[in-house]
Amino acid sequence: MTLSLSIQHRFPGFDLDIAFDAPAGITALFGRSGSGKTTVINALAGLLLPDAGRIVMDGTVLLDTERGIALPPHRRRVGYVFQDHRLFPHLTVRQNLVYGRRFAADPPGPGQPDPDRIIDLLGLRPLLDRRPGALSGGEKSRVAIGRAILSCPRLMLMDEPLAALDEARKTEILPYIERLRDALSLPILYVSHSVAEVARLATTIVLMDAGRLTAQGPAAALLGDPSTARLLGLREAGAILTGRLAAHEADGLSRLDTAAGPLWLPRIDATPGTQLRLRILAQDVMIATTRPESISALNIVAATVADLRVGDGPGALVQLDAGGETLLARITRRSATTLSLAPGRPVFAILKAVSVAQENVGGGT
Repeated sequence: MTLSLSIQHRFPGFDLDIAFDAPAGITALFGRSGSGKTTVINALAGLLLPDAGRIVMDGTVLLDTERGIALPPHRRRVGYVFQDHRLFPHLTVRQNLVYGRRFAADPPGPGQPDPDRIIDLLGLRPLLDRRPGALSGGEKSRVAIGRAILSCPRLMLMDEPLAALDEARKTEILPYIERLRDALSLPILYVSHSVAEVARLATTIVLMDAGRLTAQGPAAALLGDPSTARLLGLREAGAILTGRLAAHEADGLSRLDTAAGPLWLPRIDATPGTQLRLRILAQDVMIATTRPESISALNIVAATVADLRVGDGPGALVQLDAGGETLLARITRRSATTLSLAPGRPVFAILKAVSVAQENVGGGT
């Protein structure tokens, strides 16, 4: 299933004019507050009628202002997960889920998601007889997601669903969203201000600024592109590596096999053989022109300088090709000059194992 969107809308002091396509998987809408992200998903849901535009979902026209087509919200088959959950407090979890099922447009059959499967994917079975008041924030989020899926949507919209949660609750729920991403074939539009969430979950990223599209593409490509680092935030700049968890070793480290070479990380809570995606922050990557010896860092990979971007200040961002995988390194301009870094220069990237936080390790896609 795919989504194609092109909309224009004028607010006092702000114009939205954006077009993009979203494939199956999670497409993250990312940008500063006020860039128009929530306006986009409200237009998709039918909660906002834009001045002009066209939205096509898997061949079905949801909106075409030139032809006078604007399906009402209840006919769009869009599942919407709000930041504040909006569960019915007087209903149990089971009843909240059944309520979502009532809005499925198709008759029962293969076109609808299997409730038992969704309940198990989201780990809701122990919660079915509780009411929302007895749930944690993470549990409420999972119920809200389950209710939206059981309405049999063509498209899922998630507007900062984890923004109100603390880090422990976010860590709890992220694996459930990963399961849905990998198990369901429907597009999911995910709005977030967290680069860590986007890096862990997104298959595609749409970058927005002041109502305009600034960049779009596969998550690994955009996160590893120096030209988009300022849009994402230099402190959060980093690239995604994918690999397979090879082994848990006796000293508490886990070995991840990647195209860049083996990496050793603090023990990862996953079974050997699991495919993982790993976010490496640019500030945690050092560069050497000869292979270092007698240092504490375990992760040293051969790489080639692919791009070098010098900022207005003292910093520089270096894009590295490591066996077909991309790494970013944030260093000083002085270091780049001293090392004579330029595209094509062979180097070694040094990564600290302890710098990789657990929230930057997720299921691979």
